Amino acid sequence: MWTPMGAWYHATKHALEGWSDCLRYEVDPHGIDVVVIEPGSINTEWGDIMADGLLERSGNGPYAELAEEMAAMSRETTENGDGSDPSVVANAIRKAVVARTPKTRYAIGQYAKPMIALRRFGGDRVYDRVVDVMI
Repeated sequence: MWTPMGAWYHATKHALEGWSDCLRYEVDPHGIDVVVIEPGSINTEWGDIMADGLLERSGNGPYAELAEEMAAMSRETTENGDGSDPSVVANAIRKAVVARTPKTRYAIGQYAKPMIALRRFGGDRVYDRVVDVMI
């Protein structure tokens, strides 16, 4: 998943996902399972950290308006507690570790499954429009 003004962050997530998919194939013959945990909105201090850094780097100049909008949305989500408790991540990891045959992906937390479904079944253009409406 992606959101505006987060290309640097989302690029690392996509890279890790691609690496994990390849690694899963490569180590499977050795009895090693590789899984991807895909958290949605999780109640942590990340929203404020992201907003502060975003405004510091992009709060002036051609991206200022979008940076302000994204920072405000991030802070609002954090302040409202509009996410899942971090324990859902720990529970997903525990579930994957103890599973005899773990899933390749665990989409967990607020918004994870609906946003993934929206992207998968609606396509990129529909997802782009939904993001545009959200900001």
